[in-house]
Amino acid sequence: MYRLTFVLLIDNDMKATASILIYFCIVIVSVMGMVNSATALLLGFVFSLFFKNPFKTNTHKAIQYFLKIAVVGLGFGMFIKETWATGKAGFSLTLYSIVLTVGLGLLLSRILNIDLKLGHLITSGTSICGGSAIAAISPVIKANGKLISMALGIVFLLNSVALLVFPGIGHLLHLSQEQFGLWCAVAIHDTSSVVGAALDYGEEALRIATTVKLSRTLWIIPMSIFSMFLFKSKGEKIKFPYFILLFIIAIVVNSFHLLPSSTTETIVLFSKRLLVLTLFLVGTTISIKDLRATGIKPMLLAIGLWVFISTFSLIYITH
Repeated sequence: MYRLTFVLLIDNDMKATASILIYFCIVIVSVMGMVNSATALLLGFVFSLFFKNPFKTNTHKAIQYFLKIAVVGLGFGMFIKETWATGKAGFSLTLYSIVLTVGLGLLLSRILNIDLKLGHLITSGTSICGGSAIAAISPVIKANGKLISMALGIVFLLNSVALLVFPGIGHLLHLSQEQFGLWCAVAIHDTSSVVGAALDYGEEALRIATTVKLSRTLWIIPMSIFSMFLFKSKGEKIKFPYFILLFIIAIVVNSFHLLPSSTTETIVLFSKRLLVLTLFLVGTTISIKDLRATGIKPMLLAIGLWVFISTFSLIYITH
């Protein structure tokens, strides 16, 4: 009995050590630029199937910090004039898609008889910016941890699917860099997957997708106010995505050549590789067990909204 226990302890220790070694090997491969966005995400998911994440408690925080740093860094490769023109061009599409998706989300939540707070979190994540919107809206509507986890799990899953399939669909439909950048900025939920998909499509697509997605993130503010009225919440603080200001400062610095081009190019390269690493971390958070626990109705709502916003935005862009 004691011998069996000793053997099991050794096996568990060996597996834990192996998981840490494999984890850091993938981190190094990602940072070195040896894999693309989609591969990094898949590596994270496969890792989570066979090993326990040795840094699970800190992963979600790391994703948020790394993503913000990467996005700000990408600003050093952009210019004010082009960024303003891109944001202006994507405003109408952003407005229409958000209004229509939120309206459809409210309707489908009632038809499917889903908890209205869960339905609203999924709708917010789909219509604006995935996990960031869910994190911002949840305290406003006083959603509990279980509902937040369910909404995040569904959104992360669909983000992962989108990152893998959108570039292929874009090439199949012969979408230009500009068209694809606009499309993934609107139709993919989370900023990490938007930038990841655009990164694999091309430089112009990356610039457009990042700009439009961040301007879309600002809609968290009116969405929070709307949520307060919808759920009759009072006294809740509305979070402003301050890292967007740093993104704008980075664009200004680059536009006026306040740093040498060699420095800004290095920052942009580092940011792209940090983004790939972030997508590996996102992959490690996807849990089949958690997704099964959410049930079929919330998944149907999320897929329905995703199909709608993807189809609507694609038709809008190509016609």
